[in-house]
Amino acid sequence: MENKKTSSFDKVLGAWDILVIAFGAMIGWGWVVSSGDWINTGGAVGAAIGFAIGGVMIFFVGLTYAELTAAMPQCGGEHVFSHRAMGPIGSFICTWTIVLGYVSVACFEACALPTIITYIYPDFLQGYLYTVAGFDVYASWLIVAIVVAIFMTIVNIKGIKTAAMLQTILTVIIGAVGILLIVASVFTGSADNLQGQVFASDTSPLHGILRVALVTPFFFIGFDVIPQAAEEINVDLKKIGRILILSIVLAVVFYALIILAVGYVLPNSEILASLSGSGLVTADAMAKAFHSSIMAKVLIVGGMCGIVTSWNSFLMGGSRAMYSMAESYMIPKFFAKLHPKHKTPINALYLVGLLTVLAPFAGREMLVWIVDAGNFGCCVAYCMVAFSFLILRKKEPDLPRPYKVGPYKFVGVMAVLMSGFMVACYLVPGSGATLVWQEWLMAGGWVILGAVFFVVCRVRYKEKFGSLVEIISDADAATLQASDRDLDLALDNAIEAAIEAAIATVLNEEAAKQL
Repeated sequence: MENKKTSSFDKVLGAWDILVIAFGAMIGWGWVVSSGDWINTGGAVGAAIGFAIGGVMIFFVGLTYAELTAAMPQCGGEHVFSHRAMGPIGSFICTWTIVLGYVSVACFEACALPTIITYIYPDFLQGYLYTVAGFDVYASWLIVAIVVAIFMTIVNIKGIKTAAMLQTILTVIIGAVGILLIVASVFTGSADNLQGQVFASDTSPLHGILRVALVTPFFFIGFDVIPQAAEEINVDLKKIGRILILSIVLAVVFYALIILAVGYVLPNSEILASLSGSGLVTADAMAKAFHSSIMAKVLIVGGMCGIVTSWNSFLMGGSRAMYSMAESYMIPKFFAKLHPKHKTPINALYLVGLLTVLAPFAGREMLVWIVDAGNFGCCVAYCMVAFSFLILRKKEPDLPRPYKVGPYKFVGVMAVLMSGFMVACYLVPGSGATLVWQEWLMAGGWVILGAVFFVVCRVRYKEKFGSLVEIISDADAATLQASDRDLDLALDNAIEAAIEAAIATVLNEEAAKQL
């Protein structure tokens, strides 16, 4: 069942806005805390190559997103793609899994931000409350998490343009801090520091590179936020696809250069010492590059900005994915309500915002389990979008595609294989990303909740369940209205002519009787 309407959203996002939304989503806190592990696993050069390989894997998935987003620029992204290709059941599974990914990351960032403050101010933790899964929860930690969660929700309710402005400011800070480290490493680092850590020393170079490549795709999750906000983008459709791909390329370059900069500044012995100490190898590299401990804190602030940009992007994506499901009556219609002034999915934002407020009470370790389950959900959605890309090329070959991928069969198959590989990493024991039982419990709980929504909404909304709303332009809407008016006029004329003919027939019969 399909119906058409004009968009209820305001088109306010420019090219720069969507670029920083996607790039900011991919650049979180990992580049600050995980660079030492990456170098230790694959070597400085090997880890950079590993990220390039991981970027290629995501690149194929990104190409499918680029074509589909430009062809169907509608809120919900994955929801619309999978519905057109697989129908309502496939769409429900795809969208529900991506919502898990978005919501879980947003909740995790609510815990990550106050945790990072403790790196800058060790005395920040005050007022011990309780311990969850080995993580101590303090009153000060909880207050900061809740206040920022409320602030982030309000920013997103105020409108996506407001959220994009915040994203721009924070992404510029991240970029500036990253560039400072990269440039400083060129002048204060030394090629001698790379000795013994060009590639991993405890294994073959290829094995070390592949071990890094295996985990890198999970650091690129976030480019898919662009399709979620497609109705709010005021950019030529062909450019949307290009910007999406550009955001992936920039993220790959950023990660690779940060890894090389750290390896160029810190020898292997100092990286190992940093790993056993604070664990913030990138911050320690910044301190050494500038010969100042203050600069380490500056870099940590840049990492904090990365947390907020990821949080901001996934709050946008999660609320709009829920809105699109509610529009199709797959979850309660309550979540399809837009703010009368700001045109944001207010009830969906209230729910996601409430979850980010409550999340810190569960402690950081439990949130790690949730976010791993959420990343698994994102990868499942990627795989389904890649399949949708191939299906729609067969099913709707004449669909207008402003951004069209050339060798679509090769790209589509590679995207399916790459995303399928990421899904397999979570399933196969020993892959380095296998879900633990607690994470399976989280994923299973989400599946059960989805099944409840599916059954209840199908019973409640009946034939409306799974209906796809097609967004049309104002010009097309005017044409349809004109067509409807013409049809109504023609119908009225036909009815009037029929009545006149019937009256004439009756009069003729009466006249015949009198004769």
